[in-house]
Amino acid sequence: MNLSWIFGVMLAVLPVNSDTLLLTKDGHTITHINRTDFSYPFSELPIVNAKKYYQFLDKLDEQFTIEPENARLDQHGTIIPERVGSRIHRQIFTDKFFSYFFSHRRTQLEIPILKVYPKVDSELLGDIHSIRIGRYITSFNSQNKKRSNNIQLATMAINNYVVFPGETFSFNKVVGERTVAKGYLRAPVIVKGEFAEDIGGGICQVSSTLFNAVDNAGLKIVQRFSHSRKVPYIPPGRDATVSWYGPDFEFKNMHNQPVLIQARTVGNLLVIQLYSSDRIDYIPRKVPNLPD
Repeated sequence: MNLSWIFGVMLAVLPVNSDTLLLTKDGHTITHINRTDFSYPFSELPIVNAKKYYQFLDKLDEQFTIEPENARLDQHGTIIPERVGSRIHRQIFTDKFFSYFFSHRRTQLEIPILKVYPKVDSELLGDIHSIRIGRYITSFNSQNKKRSNNIQLATMAINNYVVFPGETFSFNKVVGERTVAKGYLRAPVIVKGEFAEDIGGGICQVSSTLFNAVDNAGLKIVQRFSHSRKVPYIPPGRDATVSWYGPDFEFKNMHNQPVLIQARTVGNLLVIQLYSSDRIDYIPRKVPNLPD
């Protein structure tokens, strides 16, 4: 069924009959639907075509969904408040739709909206920014524009991420696939001990710097792999290589409080710091730095 007519159509130009259901939001008519649009043809029984109905509901939900946004810290350490999201309450909508479908009378349905709250609000963020529990800094060649670009993108992806008690952080899952569409560029990578070029080259410096900050904070390392040859930005054996279709870096928050990742680039430095509440119970670990 072509559902392109569903959105943005004025009621005045739509045919309305006894099989019509008007959909409204905040008292304003959004569109209309008809019983026959969701019925099996040539059937004398009122049977809902579930596939057509859920296709319609998915598109309607897509139009009205607003994703929640976590509270976050800006570059000056100021808290940017969270934003509450919303989506269609699918169960209530479905219940009302089926009531309409079998009632054989024209009616009106106000689209039920459900609030969706973010995981991290301003109060929580303020609490878990109390003390620094881990930190690590590496340097990179800022004149290498493509590699620097990739480092900055991956750094922004993990910045302000909160790992809750018992939660496992996956670098690949949080950063996502490194693609040209996301702004990643071709830069040097190590493949089977040899240098090559690939989209996203350089982000292993971000995962490696994060690994050492995480280790410094006493968090549990779940998964980490080293490169097949030495890398210059980290002490030997302290790197964490990542690849979208290959190795990942994962750690688990076994502490009793959430952990906040703060990551940024300052000139040619990549700085990653971990923060938490002053009620956290943790034992920091000493991690090696590159010799001067």
